[in-house]
Amino acid sequence: MERRHFMAKLAGLGILSGVDPYNMISQTAASDNYTIEQFEEKGLAHYSYAVVAGKKMIVIDPQRDPRAYYNFAIKNNAVIVGIIETHPHADFVSAHLEMQKKLDVPIYASSLTKPQYRATSFDDGKFIPLTPQVALRSMYTPGHAPDHISAVLVDTGKDIAVFCGDSLLIGDVGRPDLRDFSKDVQAQRERLAEMMYDTLHQKFAKLDENVIVYPAHGAGSLCGKSIRKAASSTIGYEKQHNYAFEKRTKQQFVSLLLADQPFIPKYFPFDVKLNMQGAPELATSLSRIKHFTKNHQPKPHDLIIDTRLAANFKASHLPNAINIQGAGAFETWLGTLVAPDTEFYVTGTDQTNLEMAIKKCAAIGYEARIKGAFIYDATDGVKSEPFDANKFNASDDSYTILDVRTEKEVKQNPAFGNSIHIPLQDLSDRLSEVPTNKPILVHCASGYRSAAASSILQKSLPKATIYDLGAAIGQYLNSGSQK
Repeated sequence: MERRHFMAKLAGLGILSGVDPYNMISQTAASDNYTIEQFEEKGLAHYSYAVVAGKKMIVIDPQRDPRAYYNFAIKNNAVIVGIIETHPHADFVSAHLEMQKKLDVPIYASSLTKPQYRATSFDDGKFIPLTPQVALRSMYTPGHAPDHISAVLVDTGKDIAVFCGDSLLIGDVGRPDLRDFSKDVQAQRERLAEMMYDTLHQKFAKLDENVIVYPAHGAGSLCGKSIRKAASSTIGYEKQHNYAFEKRTKQQFVSLLLADQPFIPKYFPFDVKLNMQGAPELATSLSRIKHFTKNHQPKPHDLIIDTRLAANFKASHLPNAINIQGAGAFETWLGTLVAPDTEFYVTGTDQTNLEMAIKKCAAIGYEARIKGAFIYDATDGVKSEPFDANKFNASDDSYTILDVRTEKEVKQNPAFGNSIHIPLQDLSDRLSEVPTNKPILVHCASGYRSAAASSILQKSLPKATIYDLGAAIGQYLNSGSQK
């Protein structure tokens, strides 16, 4: 597509004035022959990429809203000529189909994926030429998924960088337990772990040590279990510092990789299926959401996702609301606590925060489940019991202390010896295990999860007295923990 036609197409779609809807952070790496742009969406710890060479641009693993890539193409006087999907993602919804329909460009994917959209095979060893010097080469890297590919940037015959998707992560590798393709789940996970072992030693380890590693996810993502907090690395550094490259037998590696994996949110299988089908155009999907007047009153049994800060929620909220704060890992916890087939309302502090929350819902494909959205600032709603952390005595047996952190966190950093442990992701299904004969004091590692947990308890156990220890938990823990 010539640039003037590309620009005309974007202008005709009203895209030229588009802004980055997620305030994504980006960083650039460039040489005389190419430019690499890394886009970070913090809520999902997701990295996507644009590679520009000459006047051609390829987008790799795009997030749901494609406008940031369109803007980058315009800024660099480039034309988007294709999208690479390293695999059908489980934790976010990709814009690949929307971009294909709008720009009439190919989606490059493994032929093993067999998606419902029109895909162009990008199997092991195939090239996407951008200029006479620069190309992207496919490398089959299964393990996280059976159809996973990575894309190697080649400049004048030399491997420069590898876009690893969720196969090789910084300090980790992608978990092998998110794709179901047989009835024997344990056997398939072991098989994927075996494939990951081969991928590491037969593919990644054979790349030059100076090759830059660009993953699709960073620290905080549930696609790995010990991802280091960094945006990029090198093959050489990972071979020295990533546990997955340590010398061990394949069976030892399989056992290690399958142990202590994080929980699987409810929405992961839904997103895999949606990505294989291709998500609907975002703006059209968002336009279908009903917006109600301030302080709208849904029906008594309608679920409400209140995205305001915990303090605002505790001061006044609607019945049947749960507090998943819009900051932090909102998308992950929404998709964990709310099943993909559940309808809900969304409320926020003001129009800006409400729109951001809606777009975060859309990032995991949940916008179609929103029954309505509205601002809430009433002061006469349900109130949460205030808790004076300064008067709390950890040895006092006056409370049922509920720890909603993960099992791994509790083992690594115990807080209270007399607490009950139910991870937040399991709380709704294990409410019967929570004694109500004493006031219930909830904590996590920072106050984010305990805010959600205390709201669930208040909604589900209306006769119980619920307190949230909140950020005061910090004085009882030796170190911080992810939200």
